[in-house]
Amino acid sequence: MGGALSGCLFARHALLPQGWRRDVLLAWDAAGDLTRIQEDAAPPAGAEVAEYVLPGMVNLHSHAFQRALGGMTEVAGDGPDSFWTWRELMYRFARHITPEQMEAIAAQLFAECLRHGYTAVCEFHYLQRDAAGALYARPADTAERVLAAARVSGIGVTMLPVLYSHAGFGEQALKPEQARFLTGADDVLRIVEALAPQRGGQVEVGFAPHSLRAAGVAQIREVAQALPADRPIHIHIAEQQGEVRQSLDYSGRRPVQYLYDQVDVDARWCLVHATHVQPDEVALMAASGAVAGLCPTTEANLGDGLFPLAEFIAAGGRFGVGSDSHVSQSPVEELRWLEYGQRLQRQQRNVAATSDERRVGDYLWQAALRGGAQASGRKLGALAPGCRADLLVLDETHVNLCGVAIENVLGSVLFCGNDKLVRDVLCGGQWQVRGGRHVAQDAIASAYKRTLAQLRAL
Repeated sequence: MGGALSGCLFARHALLPQGWRRDVLLAWDAAGDLTRIQEDAAPPAGAEVAEYVLPGMVNLHSHAFQRALGGMTEVAGDGPDSFWTWRELMYRFARHITPEQMEAIAAQLFAECLRHGYTAVCEFHYLQRDAAGALYARPADTAERVLAAARVSGIGVTMLPVLYSHAGFGEQALKPEQARFLTGADDVLRIVEALAPQRGGQVEVGFAPHSLRAAGVAQIREVAQALPADRPIHIHIAEQQGEVRQSLDYSGRRPVQYLYDQVDVDARWCLVHATHVQPDEVALMAASGAVAGLCPTTEANLGDGLFPLAEFIAAGGRFGVGSDSHVSQSPVEELRWLEYGQRLQRQQRNVAATSDERRVGDYLWQAALRGGAQASGRKLGALAPGCRADLLVLDETHVNLCGVAIENVLGSVLFCGNDKLVRDVLCGGQWQVRGGRHVAQDAIASAYKRTLAQLRAL
């Protein structure tokens, strides 16, 4: 398990898998893995001491390049706006991004994610070709650029090269504006193979059929069967009512029903959004062990709808959160709006809770950790030996934590104001955020600003 001792931290309060514990010594090795979690310890001489320590959150759904689109689509059109009108604007923006620009955008995004409490990201990567629709000389060029951005920022990443062959159900031909996304099964497998040398403690590689609209069932089976059995598979599904209608017209079944009828879905799958699902589909998802990948801020921004969270929890379902189009880079905001959406829909309070965990903040954070870790295919989501040394130190001097009982700390973090309470962030055994600032924040921001200037001059 890793190498020699690299670092340690003494936490007066640490959130372990079994809940908050006092006086916890955390140690990690040079490989970035936790090696020791000792409760009721005494602080070693010279050790850094923190008041509140949490496991870092997993961002299980990201399209990094869309960070540069932020704020540019919030203008009403001549008719009703929806996901589909937003998508046309996104296509036009994506047409111009170069691999170098993609790296700068991703680095900025990842630094922001770290500062807000994400220590890992699952990158659903579908911008694979150049502006003319040709493969780069290195087919994995743009994916490698995103991984380079992850190294610069220090975040852990699960790279998910996307299978994207069709414009709609029934293998409709791609539109010209989708030419940069084109991949077949062989293309995806070549990209996965090219990325294999980068796999390690901070990097995993899986794959993502974009959706049942964009990838055929036979293609999905081909890639899934060629991958090692422990690699994660993510798919957009049932995000919009329009997609549900198209699936019914094509197959006579709703998207989740159709997927489960055609493919063996198990715990390595993450079903992203799954917004519009019926009770039988909720039961299918929960029973299979697949993770529901929920992105409340993007789903709200795009007018998607609300996932049936309470029913999914009652069925024993697993879920995590992602920032998707990056209108927010905060796990706190995702979890808060996951709960608030349910409150508005059901007209009741404290929806995300169980008989075993009645504190909503604690339930949401721990459940999202478990689901996100599973979806990432990496050893994450817990302060436990063998997991990555990914953790957050909260700012105990912040007024929102003043005099708060330990059992109410996560409730305060998630539901008390909008200040960021994350002070320091350790990722893979390396401190990437200190005092609320990323260690390379200025250099990353400068490259991002140059990229924005280039893109907005087009």
